[in-house]
Amino acid sequence: MKAVKKISIIIITGILISSFYFAFSQQAGIDAAKLYKQVELFADAISLINLNYIDVIKPRELMYGALRGMLASLDDYSSFLDPDSYKELRIDTEGRFGGLGIEISMKGGILTIISPIDGTPAAKAGLRPGDVIVKIDGEPTKDIQLHETVKKLRGKPGTSVTLSIWRQEKEVLFDVEITREIIEIKSIKEARILDGGVGYIKIVEFQEMTAKDMEKALKEILSKNSKGLILDLRNNPGGLLDSAVDVSEIFLPKGELIVSTKGRNPKDDKEYRSSRNTPYQKMDLIVLVNEGSASASEIIAGAVKDNKRGLIVGEKTFGKGSVQTVIPLKDKSAIRITTAKYFTPGNYSITDIGIMPDISVPLEEKEAKEGEEVKTEELDNQLKAALEAITIKS
Repeated sequence: MKAVKKISIIIITGILISSFYFAFSQQAGIDAAKLYKQVELFADAISLINLNYIDVIKPRELMYGALRGMLASLDDYSSFLDPDSYKELRIDTEGRFGGLGIEISMKGGILTIISPIDGTPAAKAGLRPGDVIVKIDGEPTKDIQLHETVKKLRGKPGTSVTLSIWRQEKEVLFDVEITREIIEIKSIKEARILDGGVGYIKIVEFQEMTAKDMEKALKEILSKNSKGLILDLRNNPGGLLDSAVDVSEIFLPKGELIVSTKGRNPKDDKEYRSSRNTPYQKMDLIVLVNEGSASASEIIAGAVKDNKRGLIVGEKTFGKGSVQTVIPLKDKSAIRITTAKYFTPGNYSITDIGIMPDISVPLEEKEAKEGEEVKTEELDNQLKAALEAITIKS
């Protein structure tokens, strides 16, 4: 039986190596001979595990483990998604799920909060951009994969999870218990006129309908003789690239460069330009950002800044400037890999750098606690620093 098993492993290994060799030899820029030697090591490891490991490992579990490690070794944003994780990702795009309401990422191999989403349990619990999740329900997060984190944080509404948080700025470690809720994300949280006739719109995430909703809000604001607009992107973790482009072109004249992407493959080198003219392209504009403003938010901030279309006010943004592409596999799993980087119109990379504001003003967002509301006057007071630092032309 052992001989038969060894022969089977040898045959499977040979097929595996041949398949890898054939697949990669078809790709430009791949040294197939060198890769063949490395794939031999992988195949040898599979054979040794099958023959010697104390427990019998299912082939699928073994391959999934290998894929997770391989993708995680590339960068903080690439990952392997098993069928359940891929399903969770698709649920995310629907904007409705049971969870805490935080955008997370691996930053330097550390599980970091990009931003708590406004109005969610995470925001009400006082979590902040840059907080490090050290433990989840007492289990350390060291070497955890993002898909595992999502599974631990998601759950039925009404159930709770305890996070151990390290807050670098205060050098303090504390636990916070958060009760899960149904998270329904509306792209535009607020649109109104501030005292003094200045329009104010807060976007919490970029979704398919964001640009259309934005124009409806702007039409209403203009009808009240607004003197300008404050676009609040604080703690906005991003969203759809196309949505960020659509919102940017509301303010940028036709033909202006919004963002470009550059990748290893020529097909990933793209320029996104404003494709139309709107009534809002001469409106005085201030964009508020902080360290929780990431990805799509940074695209807009970069486009406004480099095109000198308005002023960026607040704090340096997160620095999430890479493009991930999700590619489905045959068994309903998928790989998410970084395929390109974002560059602002001035050809500046956002990755790990972020967008520096034109005017640095600490603007703390006060989030309502359970059963409370943030009063309009309090929000207005938070914006005073920006309005005092800037004269909006009438």
